[in-house]
Amino acid sequence: MDVAAATYQLTREYPRDELFGLTSQSRRAAVSIPANIAEGYGRASKQAYINFLRIAQGSLKELETHLLLAERVGTAGAGSIQPILEQSEEIGRMLKALIGKLRDHPGR
Repeated sequence: MDVAAATYQLTREYPRDELFGLTSQSRRAAVSIPANIAEGYGRASKQAYINFLRIAQGSLKELETHLLLAERVGTAGAGSIQPILEQSEEIGRMLKALIGKLRDHPGR
């Protein structure tokens, strides 16, 4: 949720002509991360949970790509994406570890 909130705050600074481009795409990917984690957790099976966690991983990588592109083309100021990228690295490690634990342990 923190990454999604930070993404919203960052993209408020993007030019208006990016509203339906990088702004929208970045926000959609950022919101998809916690939404898929929550939806997967609410599913009845462990395999469904794992599948939603993998979707969250994909959304995380999508967000990272949007942020890097925004910085590269000058939509995001130099260095402004770094805090979100650092958070996303941590989330990526946590998702990978959670998926590993779910796969390796029976139950749920």
